[in-house]
Amino acid sequence: MKKIMFNDRYGLTRAVLDGRKTQTRRIIPKDFFSLTWDEKNGTLWYENSMGDFIDVRNSKYALCKVGEVVAVAQSYCSIAEELENSNNATCAAHYEKNVQKASEYISWMEHPGFNNKMFVAADMMIHHIRITDVRVEHLQDISDEDCLKEGIETFYYGNCKFPPDGYTFDGGKSHFNSPREAFVHLIDKVSGKGTWERNPYVFVYDFEFVKNGIK
Repeated sequence: MKKIMFNDRYGLTRAVLDGRKTQTRRIIPKDFFSLTWDEKNGTLWYENSMGDFIDVRNSKYALCKVGEVVAVAQSYCSIAEELENSNNATCAAHYEKNVQKASEYISWMEHPGFNNKMFVAADMMIHHIRITDVRVEHLQDISDEDCLKEGIETFYYGNCKFPPDGYTFDGGKSHFNSPREAFVHLIDKVSGKGTWERNPYVFVYDFEFVKNGIK
């Protein structure tokens, strides 16, 4: 099983686990564009060594495929804290079993994945998502509806719930007038300043949260 990483600083992992974020964009790697490629039928194609043209969505350049179940990366410490405050016995049993196995090789709190989710194992994760759709587009093609699926939140000053008073990506620290404006600032924070302006090709992954994580 693969794992997928979401930004913690701006609450994107939490948004996935809460069901607010159901879509993610990932920039298509630069080395793809060193190949012979073309845009056709709403996606990108490249020529392999046999002279065949391959849909980039079905290639090594795509992080996930439709129907694939992927583990949501979390540090071991954050998982332990979550389970301590949870009644999810299935997840707890799964995690305890794997912790015991890992402890045979290394002191658990000294493991690099204890505080850094870059080093965690996919099969140790307790939450999963299922990829429901993959498509290719330019980053700036995103709609307001998809900005909300990316985890942009609405906020309200008063009791009225429609229309929203604004939009945010950092828990209300920053306020924007539209979902798109908020997403522009978010993507430049997460992927680097100037990402929106470059308008790269991206994979758009739609996904659903797999209930209880453990199947």
